[in-house]
Amino acid sequence: MSGPYRDAAARILVRNVSKWYGNVVAVNDISFDLGPGVTGLLGPNGAGKTTLLRLIAGFLRPSSGDVEVNGETSWRNPRIYRDVGIVPEREDLYPFLTGREFVRLNAILHELPFADAATDQAISAVDLIDRQDERIGTYSKGMRQRIKVAGALVHDPSVLLLDEPFNGMDPTQRLKMIDLLRDDAARGRVIVFSTHILEELHHLAEEVLVVVSGRLAASGNFREIRRLMTDRPHTFTVTATDNRRLATALMAEASVSGVQLDDGHMVVRAADRGAFATALPRVAKEHDVGLREVIPADESLESVFNYLVES
Repeated sequence: MSGPYRDAAARILVRNVSKWYGNVVAVNDISFDLGPGVTGLLGPNGAGKTTLLRLIAGFLRPSSGDVEVNGETSWRNPRIYRDVGIVPEREDLYPFLTGREFVRLNAILHELPFADAATDQAISAVDLIDRQDERIGTYSKGMRQRIKVAGALVHDPSVLLLDEPFNGMDPTQRLKMIDLLRDDAARGRVIVFSTHILEELHHLAEEVLVVVSGRLAASGNFREIRRLMTDRPHTFTVTATDNRRLATALMAEASVSGVQLDDGHMVVRAADRGAFATALPRVAKEHDVGLREVIPADESLESVFNYLVES
């Protein structure tokens, strides 16, 4: 796409925003201020990521607080869509349209003076030129995701909102999309995308907002967030030929913060997962104890996010 956007001072401001439906709180008192670059919304399914994106896009009215895009309130403000591109998770596409017809329709709705040229540029950006004249109903899921991105980019917005954009894309498609988004961010576009997969952020997001149960649990750059997640205490269920002897030996290890014997196995709490993974077989061998089973007890994504909330 063309750009750059830095002169437009593209920005998203979310200030003390909550959204509730009756007694259900979907977003709870969240605040952040985002400038040009890529920001990842990370959280388990149902955490409130989609609701937050819909609030930014002006599709939902905050129950309290304020949302601004490029200095304007987003709720019921059609003017912001000149500067905003949106890629929803839901596939609200017309299967009877070709990819080109869909993207060109977006260009026409935005009243672009050179709709055909803008359509060509957007479709080329997502690498679908060879398939643009095929009906969307025949596209794979990854191709449908890419044509949605093309439709969102056709008017060259300064703000791009994407909800789980990599769903269905193969590794090659993901890498190309990451390159596209990184290039756009480098020219000043504000990009916010949601995901529940930490690794999707690794090569793309400069900043990460962790959302759990509608709350902002943590924020920072990718390395800071990853460190919070990986350096947390870990719990393992271990079964050995002599649980008591192994438990006694493990208590002397710096990586182990606690051991509990329980009904034929032991529960080990490790402060450093990597160090414990190295120490356990060494200690077992030194004390002539056989390991029968080692199971991480709290490695679900939900447990990781809950730890961040509790911290």
